[in-house]
Amino acid sequence: MSKIQNFLKGIVKENPVLVLILGTCPTLAVSTNVLSALGMGAASTIVLLCSNIVISALRNVIPDKVRIPCYIVLIAGFVTMVQMLVKAFAPALDNALGIYLPLIVVNCIILGRAEMFANKNKVIDSAVDALGMGVGFTLALFLMATIREVFGNGTWLGIEIPVLIDNHISIMTMAPGGFLVFGILIAVVNKVLNNKNPKKEFGCEGCPSADICGKKTCGDKEAE
Repeated sequence: MSKIQNFLKGIVKENPVLVLILGTCPTLAVSTNVLSALGMGAASTIVLLCSNIVISALRNVIPDKVRIPCYIVLIAGFVTMVQMLVKAFAPALDNALGIYLPLIVVNCIILGRAEMFANKNKVIDSAVDALGMGVGFTLALFLMATIREVFGNGTWLGIEIPVLIDNHISIMTMAPGGFLVFGILIAVVNKVLNNKNPKKEFGCEGCPSADICGKKTCGDKEAE
């Protein structure tokens, strides 16, 4: 896989939110307005990039038996630094993101890429993978937030939209509206991907999470 392919796969083919269905909690929580969504996307991308680079550089040093605790400690350190910077230079964003900013530590996108990719690949490739996944996560948040803010508040980036400002659908900024938009976007993305890459049957080749289970079929797992 070339570096360009490695980068692009995180945007569409293996989008962490709309294809791999990871990071659902912060996605639904902060996608009520575009500014919060972009802030969460940027913070997560920075943490993902830094953690992937360091974990890849130390992949031959960290003992296999304690790799997960080591990953969490490294990720927590980067999250703490990002949180301190946000508090110092963007307090309004810090208030908007609330508890979801420190909870980046347990975001399964970041830990998942550390385990699935950075632990097995070189530094440059791991950095490219992190950027692709981070951009894909940010774009998914941006798209969801745009739909929810426009129809839920009648605004975009705080700018009032004529007609919609007086006829907004409040439920779009609530949990049911978030799940509705989330489900529709997942359906659209999967429809597009399936049309581009039709498969006669589902197997490891068509599963974006095949690396997690070691490419074992369900039958093999049951036998074990």
